Amino acid sequence: MKPKDINIKNRRATFDYEIVETFTAGLVLTGTEIKSIRTGHASLVDTFCYVSSLNEVWVKNMNIATYFYGTYNNHDSRRDRKLLLNKKEINKIAKASRDAGYTIVPLRLFISERGFAKLVIGIARGKKEYDKRQAIKEREDKRSLARMMHK
Repeated sequence: MKPKDINIKNRRATFDYEIVETFTAGLVLTGTEIKSIRTGHASLVDTFCYVSSLNEVWVKNMNIATYFYGTYNNHDSRRDRKLLLNKKEINKIAKASRDAGYTIVPLRLFISERGFAKLVIGIARGKKEYDKRQAIKEREDKRSLARMMHK
C-alpha cells in the first residue's frame, strides 16, 4: 500500500456531530507507530481530542495496531498522542472546547506528500436524534435520485 493511499476516516463523526471548523495537525509518533499507519493498521473509532492544562492538544483512544515486525521497541496501541498545531489554532480549539455542547473530534488520518502522518480534527456540535433522522433521509433520497439517473 502506498503512503498516498492511506486515508483512514471516522465515519461515525459526521453522523453524530455537525462539524463547525476543521484543522490539520501533525502527530508525535514513535517509529513503529508510523510504520503501522503506513500499512493501514489504524482506527479512529471512539477517538476524541482534549486540550491539556499545558495548552497542548492530545488525541485519546486512537488505535494504532502494534507493528508486526516490531520487537521489544513496539508501542502501546491506545496511548495518548500529542498533536502538533500552532498557538493560534490551539487557543481557538481550547476556547471552543470550553463552550457547552462543543467537542473536538478526529475526522481523518492520512499520510502527507512529504510522508508525515496528519490528523484532520474538527470542532463539532452534537446532533440531536431528529437531526440524525434528517441526515439518513437526505442520504436515502440522494441514493434513489442517483439510481433513477442511471436507468
